[in-house]
Amino acid sequence: MFVLYLPDYQPQAYQIASSLGLEAFVLANNDRKTLLAWAEKGEFAILLDGQLSLQPLTKPLPNAVAVDWANKSLLWRLQHGGGRSELIAKACGIKKDFLPTIIDATAGFGKDSLLLASLGCSVTLLERSPLVAAMLADGWQRAQAEAYLLPILARMSIHEGDAKAHLLALTVEQRPDVVYLDPMFPDRGNSAKVKKDMQAFHVAVGADDDADALLAPALAVAKKRVVVKRPRHAEHLAGQKPSLMYEGESSRFDVYLNHHASST
Repeated sequence: MFVLYLPDYQPQAYQIASSLGLEAFVLANNDRKTLLAWAEKGEFAILLDGQLSLQPLTKPLPNAVAVDWANKSLLWRLQHGGGRSELIAKACGIKKDFLPTIIDATAGFGKDSLLLASLGCSVTLLERSPLVAAMLADGWQRAQAEAYLLPILARMSIHEGDAKAHLLALTVEQRPDVVYLDPMFPDRGNSAKVKKDMQAFHVAVGADDDADALLAPALAVAKKRVVVKRPRHAEHLAGQKPSLMYEGESSRFDVYLNHHASST
């Protein structure tokens, strides 16, 4: 069930509810925000000043979470961060003379995809949660107001749907150089160590219990490599040892090279 406030946002709220296949009910008016409650899973989204955000009911956060690619810290990282020296860039094989096409099969809130696109890669974002996909589309649209992001956003496309089915349906011509996987790791219950956007994501989507099943189709379609982001001490996806590993302080990138590919 969706609960909506504020007539000014009602058309947009109804459109979002309809796209998610959920019924909308207008219960009251408010002069500040539109509230959309998804009662079936215990979380709700807030459409605040035209921004689609997520606020868990089971673990309320100080502020609702949104896809905000134009926030100052993220923009600073894109403009002044490590660039091609970042671990994710090395794991994906990005070089001055090689900008791979990438499918991010577990897009989430899209920060990694945005970073990869900022380095010149064409990135397809796949997200199977209708709510998160709607948040991605909303964030992409609002990010158009930031001039610096315009050429980056042009290299990104968002698709809602099951990643495994999408990968298996690709034609030879559509196969990407890299398939990137960042499956949701089970919540260890220590919320103090989990970023607020990931807390919200856990509530909305839950753990990717079928994540292991993504590795085989990813390996089948990636022309160069599959890159899997994992917590640093987590087991390998599907129990399969990678060709290479790039370790950071809290996470690592497991790289599975295509047996037909070089070490590009």
